[in-house]
Amino acid sequence: MGLGFRVDPVDDTREARILAVAALEEPTRRRLYDHVVRQAGPVTRDEAATSLGLPRSTAAFHLDRLADEGLLEVVFERLTGRSGPGAGRPSKLYRRSSRHVGVSLPEHRYDLAGSLLAAAIEDAESSGESPRAALDRRARQVGTELAAAIGDAAGETAGPAAMMHLLEEQGFEPRAEANAIVLGNCPFHALAQQHTDLVCEMNLCLLEGLLDGLGDTQLQAHLQPQPDHCCVRLEPAARQDS
Repeated sequence: MGLGFRVDPVDDTREARILAVAALEEPTRRRLYDHVVRQAGPVTRDEAATSLGLPRSTAAFHLDRLADEGLLEVVFERLTGRSGPGAGRPSKLYRRSSRHVGVSLPEHRYDLAGSLLAAAIEDAESSGESPRAALDRRARQVGTELAAAIGDAAGETAGPAAMMHLLEEQGFEPRAEANAIVLGNCPFHALAQQHTDLVCEMNLCLLEGLLDGLGDTQLQAHLQPQPDHCCVRLEPAARQDS
C-alpha cells in the first residue's frame, strides 16, 4: 500500500488549505463552525441560526461557504423519521468534515514522516529487515509514487516546471541556481534537528525516488547540508562529489 503524498480527490493543495483556514477569519463564520463541531450530530440551518441569534439567511450563507471550503460536510436527512410519499423533503444538515486542514509557514510534512517511520517499523518487524533499511526503501517508494502521480495528472512525462511545482507543493521551496535546484526549506525540519542522520537520509531517498520516477531529469540528489536549507540539493547528474 502506498503512503500519502496527497493524491486523494480532495483539493488539498497549499493554496486550498490556506483559503480554507482564511475562511474562518470572518467572525460569524467562525462562530458557526465552532457551534457545528461542538454538537453530537449534524445541525440544520434553523438550529444554528436560533442558537447563535442569527437570521436564517445569514447562517445558511456562512454554513454553505464553510462546506464549499471543505471544512463542513453536508448531509440530507428527514427529521420527521417518516419515509415514502408525504414524508416531505430531506433537510440539509451540516457536520464537521472528515478532512484535516493544516497550514504551516514554512510548510512542514510531519504527517508523511510519521507514516514512513511507522511503515518502516512494521516492515522491519515482519521481515527482519533493519528499520533504517526499511525506512530508506519506503521513502524511495513514496518518491516514485509521487512522480507517477504528477505524470498521470499531466497525461505525459512530467517536465521541469511540473517537478518544480510539485516540490513547492510539498514544502521544499525549490529555487533554480545555475543548473542545480536548491531546496530552501526542509519539510521535516524539527525532526531533522533532533535526528539529523536518520531524517536526512530518509529525505535523500525520497528525492532519489522522485527523480528516478520522473525519468531523464539530468539531476541527481546529493546530501549537502547548509544553514536554513534542506539537507538535499539537486545537481546535474554528471557532477561527482570529490
